[in-house]
Amino acid sequence: MKLTRRTMLPLLAAGALPGAKKATAFGLIGDRYHNSDYVRTGLNRTISQALNISIDFTDETRALNAETLKGYKLLIILRDGMIWPDGYPDERTNAAWVATGSPKIVSDPEVPKPSAKPAFWMKPEQGKAVRDFVNSGGSALFLHNVTHVGLTDPDFRHVLGAAYMGHPPIRTYKAKITNSDHPITKGVRDFIVTDEQHYMDYDKDPKSIFMETVNEEGLRHKHQGKDYGTTAKAGWAYDYGKGRVCYLSPGHLLTVLWNPEYVKLQQNAVRWLMRMS
Repeated sequence: MKLTRRTMLPLLAAGALPGAKKATAFGLIGDRYHNSDYVRTGLNRTISQALNISIDFTDETRALNAETLKGYKLLIILRDGMIWPDGYPDERTNAAWVATGSPKIVSDPEVPKPSAKPAFWMKPEQGKAVRDFVNSGGSALFLHNVTHVGLTDPDFRHVLGAAYMGHPPIRTYKAKITNSDHPITKGVRDFIVTDEQHYMDYDKDPKSIFMETVNEEGLRHKHQGKDYGTTAKAGWAYDYGKGRVCYLSPGHLLTVLWNPEYVKLQQNAVRWLMRMS
């Protein structure tokens, strides 16, 4: 079924409905491992309220298309490239109370065992829509695990500039500013968070990078037989056609999104993307 503005009504926030004023930004958020509510809560404070930037949030991946993006000035994405249409291997990642020692999950009648296989959600026309949106003057703020989407579509990867290469278990690392002259890093100091330290293969000019993450305990990351070391690229920005792109890797927890130095970085990024200063 083709997703039109009419069939999309349940999918978007009220501001995106026909007859209502469209927000400034469209935010696609949330996945199996990243609850939509913490992302919405976090970005509403750091971006929407602080900068008076209205955001229409959704976690419905089908809503990302050329028709939807018309009229928005900023695209925000914090989610990975997977959906799980046939269910999960277990419930621990989507129900916090399910852990070692929790009560056994009982269902009567029994629920058929799911195949529990992920599928990539991004279709070629969606990647093209993102590329056309930014190329024609829109801006994109890509956050945290969105590099995983870079694995699934060449147009999207061309805009984002990278593809996911895994992350170690949640642990503490330092975010280090490597280019203090960029408008996005103005007034931002190095900061420490407990987070997923994401690694990626980066495709663009190294001069566009302004931040990296470092595990100062010397813990390394290995992915598919390759040693990625202790340090990962973590922030970059560049002009893309008539638009602009910025990527920031921290963001697995609300405490990360609300780290005071990271708040500055998010807000500076939006100002730069929106040409507010």
